[in-house]
Amino acid sequence: MTGPQSEPTAKQRQLATYQVDPLDGRHLTTDQGIRVPDTDNSLRAGARGPSLLEDFHLREKIMRFDHERIPERVVHARGSGAHGYFQVYESLADRTAATFLHDPSVRTPVFVRFSTVQGSRGSADTPRDVRGFATKFYTEQGNFDLVGNNMPVFFIQDGIKFPDLVHALKPEPQHEMPQAASAHDTFWDFVSLQPETMHHVIWLMSDRALPRSFRTMQGFGVHTFRLVDAAGRSTFVKFHWTPVLGTHSLVWDEAQKIAGKDPDFNRRDLWEAIEAGHFPEYELGMQFVPEEREYDFDDIDLLDPTKIIPEEVVPVTPVGRMVLDRNPENFFAETEQVAFCVGNVVPGIDFTNDPLLQARLFSYLDTQLTRLGGPNFAQLPINQPVAPVANHQQDGFHQQTIRRGPANYHPHSIGGDGPLPAGPDARPFVSYPEVVDGPKERRRSTTFADHYSQATLFWNSMSDWERQHIVAAYRFELGKVTEPRIRTRVVGHLNRIDHDLATMVAAGIGVPAPEGGVENHGRRSAALSQATTGQATILGRKIAFLVTDGVDRESVGVLQDALTAGGAIVELLAPVDGEVSTADGGGLPVTRALTTVASVLYDAVVLPAGEEAAVALTGDGYAVHFVAEAYKHGKPIGVLGDGLAVFSQAGLTAPVPNRDGVGDAAGVVVQSPAGPAVDGFVSAFVEAVARHRHFDRPLDVVAA
Repeated sequence: MTGPQSEPTAKQRQLATYQVDPLDGRHLTTDQGIRVPDTDNSLRAGARGPSLLEDFHLREKIMRFDHERIPERVVHARGSGAHGYFQVYESLADRTAATFLHDPSVRTPVFVRFSTVQGSRGSADTPRDVRGFATKFYTEQGNFDLVGNNMPVFFIQDGIKFPDLVHALKPEPQHEMPQAASAHDTFWDFVSLQPETMHHVIWLMSDRALPRSFRTMQGFGVHTFRLVDAAGRSTFVKFHWTPVLGTHSLVWDEAQKIAGKDPDFNRRDLWEAIEAGHFPEYELGMQFVPEEREYDFDDIDLLDPTKIIPEEVVPVTPVGRMVLDRNPENFFAETEQVAFCVGNVVPGIDFTNDPLLQARLFSYLDTQLTRLGGPNFAQLPINQPVAPVANHQQDGFHQQTIRRGPANYHPHSIGGDGPLPAGPDARPFVSYPEVVDGPKERRRSTTFADHYSQATLFWNSMSDWERQHIVAAYRFELGKVTEPRIRTRVVGHLNRIDHDLATMVAAGIGVPAPEGGVENHGRRSAALSQATTGQATILGRKIAFLVTDGVDRESVGVLQDALTAGGAIVELLAPVDGEVSTADGGGLPVTRALTTVASVLYDAVVLPAGEEAAVALTGDGYAVHFVAEAYKHGKPIGVLGDGLAVFSQAGLTAPVPNRDGVGDAAGVVVQSPAGPAVDGFVSAFVEAVARHRHFDRPLDVVAA
């Protein structure tokens, strides 16, 4: 039983007046109480026209969203950055007036920030998530910010939905869980009710959401932009960054374990690579579409950010390279205070009417006002252009420029002649004079209505192991969803992508298998599969040698020299730190104690020869698990002579050696006799490491 209820105090009554239940009202309204008939489409001039500044609902909704966090970024809070330069291969003056794309001898300074989207600044580097890939070009014409992601499409078609998407994706508001994870009810509830998300969601469920490093991650501008030449001719363009080291990913089990072993895994990798002189390099590619071809694509609207143009339809033309060769000197001053704005373009680069892009033009600038304390954030050193700045902007928080003279307005007749608007000879930025005519309306173009065919294209393009990972990802994510109806809705959408995909996912989450399904169109694009995007290099790969007392010095040294000559990073791991004694009575310095690291932090494993060492390691559970786990994750394993005992102790079967004593199968390379590695073993192991992962091996033999 409970006693009589006491009267609420004055403080309790005061607090109660501020408790608002958004479900109390029957009608959606603005903050001013104005009822809103549509919160899915921004106001635009015609269904494919530009978004209008007078859309007070869009501006209020985005403005309120942008100001939800101070000072941490609302999205992309966890980031890493680096300085470098960009060089164009050949002049693109025939396509754009942007001079940094004209002279191959010019190195344009850049600052790049990589980031996760969902998590806070303190979250881990390796969640299943989209990654930001933002590049600031400090050109002689001003700053150009190419603010993109590691996936070429986005969840939504109209920026007015961005607050809804991120609210659903972020930790649930009642308990602030889960951190940096999409595996929860609100995210899947949202996407199951917004079919336009289906294409990006299948990318998110793929290994693309688990990059091995920022150095092996693609980047995309997402939107269709315009290039405009000196004569005013326009070409549509999509931007692609391709890592020279190839595109490689982690697997989900590995990514989860890394989050505990080293939450700074990607950040550390970027920093250490640059410090070691292994400078990350990316090639910039462009897909060019002449303006007269805008409507030539039957099932693709160039203004739809949920669509790609397959490379088989419009090839990607390599135009330049970017090298990152310098780490920041102060994380806060540079990486944290850098302010990217999609609206920062230079003459020769312009926007399209993509409704997501149009909202971003407002959102990024508005965000910086809160994050960086006012309108003078461009004066921070990391944001300052190399081009001269002259205008009549005045005062505000953190003003650092001391302006002289009485005239802070235009036109004026006192205080000198400038600054004055730039004439044609000065090559100013001039907006492309696109003809726009249409009724003011909240309506989406019917050319945006296909939400499934490109998700099917992505699924069709995957290798068998990529499909297995996608199915496992859907099962994991939806397995965390507590509402059965949400699971069922998602499977219904998957059935419109591919019936087999939907059936396999349903079988793992307790949902009845769907009936029927839409016929798969059968189209593929080889460029979408990571199985086709590797590069034959071991540069920057991290390789663990498991050693202990009695190890054969020569079997370590020959292979170590060959790997380091190719740019790989070799670490000797032993049960304890310090030094191990070798079979010939010498010593080898240990890089780290085996118990302080894990297989998930390395790209490959080597088991050197040495009978005494092999016996000791077979009795070391940590070493045996290290090998078994690396095998499970598809990593290359090199086994020399007596090291085969450790491999076998993990319950694994080695390939049969040929008459030269070398066996090579599914990324496991063995040399049967003891002693230094022979040439055939070295070349086979280097090739196995260059392939990154080997998912063609049987995995049912290991339980690590």
